Amino acid sequence: MIISRTPFRVSLFGGGTDLPQWYRRNGGSVIGGAIDRYCYISLRTLPPFFEHKHRIVYSNIELVRRTSEIRHPSVRACLAEMGIEAGLEVHHDGDLPARSGLGSSSSFTVGLLNALHAYRGHMASRRELAEEAIRIEQEVIGENVGSQDQVWAAFGGLNRIDFQTDGGIDVTPLIIGRERRDALQNHFVLYFTGLSRFASDIEGDKIANLARCEEQLHGLRALVDESAAILGDPRRDLAELGRLLHDGWMLKRELASNVSTAFIDSLYQAALDAGALGGKLLGAGGGGFLLLFIPPERQAAVRERLKDLTAVTFRFDSGGSKIVVYEPDDFERRRRA
Repeated sequence: MIISRTPFRVSLFGGGTDLPQWYRRNGGSVIGGAIDRYCYISLRTLPPFFEHKHRIVYSNIELVRRTSEIRHPSVRACLAEMGIEAGLEVHHDGDLPARSGLGSSSSFTVGLLNALHAYRGHMASRRELAEEAIRIEQEVIGENVGSQDQVWAAFGGLNRIDFQTDGGIDVTPLIIGRERRDALQNHFVLYFTGLSRFASDIEGDKIANLARCEEQLHGLRALVDESAAILGDPRRDLAELGRLLHDGWMLKRELASNVSTAFIDSLYQAALDAGALGGKLLGAGGGGFLLLFIPPERQAAVRERLKDLTAVTFRFDSGGSKIVVYEPDDFERRRRA
């Protein structure tokens, strides 16, 4: 049995500039972090006593004889790309709902790759996992996704990530004192809108709109520099960050017509009226989790105003994707069975 644990993430600033169609021409930057909510992937060899060769368990259960028959795109691609021939059972569990703006698809891919590398006796590096997941999602599966989620899933941490025009990716941890880091975390609350969506569809619209949204995307990237300056200077009031999140959300809403909805706009305005300083819809948009920046003394009022929504607090994760259970002897025994 092998089990990997991979964090979800919250993206704070610069989202959209991590699309390769953008940063390959203009460069890009994002700020955000992995959080202490996780995707778990368990992996074991199936003994040859079943009609099926692979058993894939997520929101569906798949029993298939060939890798090409697997419907889950990430499982099918990862097993094929790594040349896995033995029959496997792959089981997924997540702390938070899928398709909710927390980078869950990339956490799944990174976690599965980590487990498969361990299965083959290889301890993959963080960069190896991130770059392999980006390639599989963007080139093999062909999804319209950016390149930030895979990096946070693999590396963990509260970071600035810079995307170079030559395809290079630089990961720079944000140096923040413990007290300021705690204060920052205490200002964030996630609210689940109850809506899930397929990020690739929304990102496809953004990609189609890149030419007419250059001003907004340059503005989103500029907020990365400004937010990094706020976070790195203990003399600056964190309230500035909340207002900056609001500015970023206003820009992000202009990237495509389906980034927000009237329902989401009403939730966000209700939160502002109750005391939130700013926020954004996480991920591509259209649904999922609403991230709000709320002074601790105003959080009870916001919670009452949004009482029909599930609230989630979090801390930043520093470890990235990890193998938390590794029992290779069991694999060898099952292979010989």
